[in-house]
Amino acid sequence: MPKRVRVLIIDDSASVRQALTHVLEQDPGIEVIGVASDPFVAARRIQEEIPDVITLDVEMPRMDGITFLRKLMSQHPIPVVMCSSLTEEGSETLLQALEAGAVDVILKPKIGAADHLAESGMRICEVVKSAAQARLGGPRKAERRSASLAGAPAKLTADAVLPPPSGRAMAKTTEMVVCVGASTGGTEALREMLEKLPANTPGIIIVQHMPAGFTAAFSKRLNSLCEMEVKEAVNGDPVLRGHVLIAPGDHHMLLERQGARYHVSVRQGPLVSRHRPSVDVLFRSAARAAGGNAMGVIMTGMGDDGARGMLEMHEAGAFTVAQDEASSIVFGMPKEAIARGGVDKIVPLDQIAREIQAADKRR
Repeated sequence: MPKRVRVLIIDDSASVRQALTHVLEQDPGIEVIGVASDPFVAARRIQEEIPDVITLDVEMPRMDGITFLRKLMSQHPIPVVMCSSLTEEGSETLLQALEAGAVDVILKPKIGAADHLAESGMRICEVVKSAAQARLGGPRKAERRSASLAGAPAKLTADAVLPPPSGRAMAKTTEMVVCVGASTGGTEALREMLEKLPANTPGIIIVQHMPAGFTAAFSKRLNSLCEMEVKEAVNGDPVLRGHVLIAPGDHHMLLERQGARYHVSVRQGPLVSRHRPSVDVLFRSAARAAGGNAMGVIMTGMGDDGARGMLEMHEAGAFTVAQDEASSIVFGMPKEAIARGGVDKIVPLDQIAREIQAADKRR
């Protein structure tokens, strides 16, 4: 049996510490080794035992979470997952945390309807186990714990949202559509990729695993940094050259076609590959609607979301690219896509933008 991921919870709220402990300990692959009410208590706890992952609140007494994160990353890097309530101001702060080295973001669990708590708990556990495998600037450590999924509910496939492709899409349109999927480490990877692309790049649609509410702030941040126009997708948005659409958290995003024009459909639905939005759903919809007119890009992230969909895109004639292991924070999703035979080319993160431009010129 793989070793359990050891987690330290840092939060000034006793009820949140209790709720997080309850959620994490439901997963047989996770062990909560301690809780701390602020960073000073946490620092003493870390001296006693180094955790595999830390969950860190943003607003705390004596020292805020961002300051502690920066000190930790400079002195003793440990994978950190930021944990926050859903507020607009908090969303902006969490993006600063991701820039400072946090691996991912989760929402504080709320005790409510059983099905809602089950879904949020599933995401929290998945994120924590992903963080345990994160590469923090150096070679992957041999002792990193593999994420056990024992006892986890069965994963639904994209069949739960739309049927598989039934044949090739139309052979040629005037525009190429770029579909991108990412998870752990993806927020900074997407920023690096998009900053390299000029304003006349073909339309890009992105699924980044992220909680509801944070994708709006993430989109605004990217829009301020990139030449392309970036926004959180709204149902019916057209896919246009020079524009990037990011799937809103907790919603699937599909590519649809009317004639030679493309738009996105944003909808609810079950978790697919334990995610909503799901990369598999986006990629399958691209295989169905765009076929060889699409390009698929799969980037850093744990698990296999997107691997089936990328194979379907590849079989429908799309050009497909995967981020390489050396530049991935977690080489899970790209590895699975490569293993299934759906990837045409494997490149480092800093070359993905070049591949998009080259694919556009070949049309």
